[in-house]
Amino acid sequence: MNIPERLRHYIDGRLTDSADGATFEVLAPATNEVYRSAAAGGPADIEAAVTAARRAFDTGPWPHLADRERARILVRIADGVEARDRELASMESFDTGLPITQATGQARRAAENFRFFADLIVARSDQAYKVPGRQLNYVNRKPVGVAGLITPWNTPFMLESWKLAPALAAGCTVVLKPAEFTPLSASLWADIFAEAGLPDGVFNLVNGIGEVAGDALVKHPAVNLISFTGETTTGQLIYRNASAHLKALSMELGGKSPALVFADADLDAALDSTLFGVFSLNGERCTASSRILVEQSIYDEFVTRFAARAEAIKVGDPADPATEIGALVHPEHYQRVMGYVEIGRGEAKLVAGGTRPEHLPAGNYLSPTVFADVPVTARIFQEEIFGPVAALTPFRTEEEAVELANAVKYGLAGYVWTDDLRRAHRVADRLEAGMVWINSHNVRDLRSPFGGVKASGLGHEGGYRSLDFYTEEQAVHVTLGDVHTARFGAGGYDERDPYFSAARRP
Repeated sequence: MNIPERLRHYIDGRLTDSADGATFEVLAPATNEVYRSAAAGGPADIEAAVTAARRAFDTGPWPHLADRERARILVRIADGVEARDRELASMESFDTGLPITQATGQARRAAENFRFFADLIVARSDQAYKVPGRQLNYVNRKPVGVAGLITPWNTPFMLESWKLAPALAAGCTVVLKPAEFTPLSASLWADIFAEAGLPDGVFNLVNGIGEVAGDALVKHPAVNLISFTGETTTGQLIYRNASAHLKALSMELGGKSPALVFADADLDAALDSTLFGVFSLNGERCTASSRILVEQSIYDEFVTRFAARAEAIKVGDPADPATEIGALVHPEHYQRVMGYVEIGRGEAKLVAGGTRPEHLPAGNYLSPTVFADVPVTARIFQEEIFGPVAALTPFRTEEEAVELANAVKYGLAGYVWTDDLRRAHRVADRLEAGMVWINSHNVRDLRSPFGGVKASGLGHEGGYRSLDFYTEEQAVHVTLGDVHTARFGAGGYDERDPYFSAARRP
């Protein structure tokens, strides 16, 4: 693994330090030891990055390239990403605490985002509407301008690609502000883009603290839109700060997603999927099935088996291929999750975990934690924890299951487990969630929409929805025949004009 000596900004095709020389320390989650310092971007660095992006958009070739030409560069970017698969997996595991087996393949997933949007940008068609013999109307799609991209610390590289690929495909120029907890893998983008032939200034990266660098990016008047993935409180602040310039916003925010397990479900499959859904990626995933609602007749068996499986999950060094749960991303986040564990002890019945594993005295480690008999009023039922903590609650009827599922402010994902397909569709329709999986965890086609409702987000990404966000429509109207216009100031109406002739009829 080749870790740069310093993690620097990338502005207008050059690696740079912060204008004021500021830096911040980056920790390795497995040990909490400082492994590098990163340039801490401030308003001056955001100004430089936005200026470069604005210039590249206003005077550079990128927005004006034919779709096929942009697609060729996106494919070369995908090739460059895939070539770094092993290096990226090591970086992501080291920097985020993600188990190496779960970090492996992130490059391929990121590359697929670029290939997908390369295909989509070429395949898209412009709309046209005709009034035979009288008018032709067609719609231009134009890139919006400078896109501000603010990304989270869970699977950072892949989620960065999720925003970068459609933004670049659409012809925008970008300023990326990666999460301060995990800036390492973002450092790969500069070389990948340069090798692929992306013009200078089209991609810019500013590291830094969200309250400083991210805030400056959101408020900058030359940034046309903001795409943000993160927690809901920060999303609300971005919403307020972006309103002064009426920026377009796409925000994928927090989640407290329910999994509803009915008595007729395949219990083994439901156990496998719900365990994976809440404990994979260290539980640090927005779509985690962290509330598991189980029909009363099978509840005791489910709790017993779920807790036993949780106790058997291997917690360990992220670099060990046998590890299933690694280290949480940062001591600040670790303390937050442990705070919820302590809250849960007073709200529900702890049936697994809840402590640091004895063999891991250092680092941000927590045994998979399971609470049973969690009431709807409990904070661990209502609030996003974003760690390996599951809340199990019984229900008696379908109606009660839906009520429990919808009884939180979030609405990102939902999971329904039942062999009754009529019930499955009926319940899915009633869930207040942007996405629902039936008898599955979140396996997703890139063409489908991704996003939440309620406090889980604003707008959707995926497929043409992403291209819609990074472009704006311009309607062009072409008259094909004679134009009959009311001749104001010329002595009356033109009798041939259909609007005014109709208006004069008795």
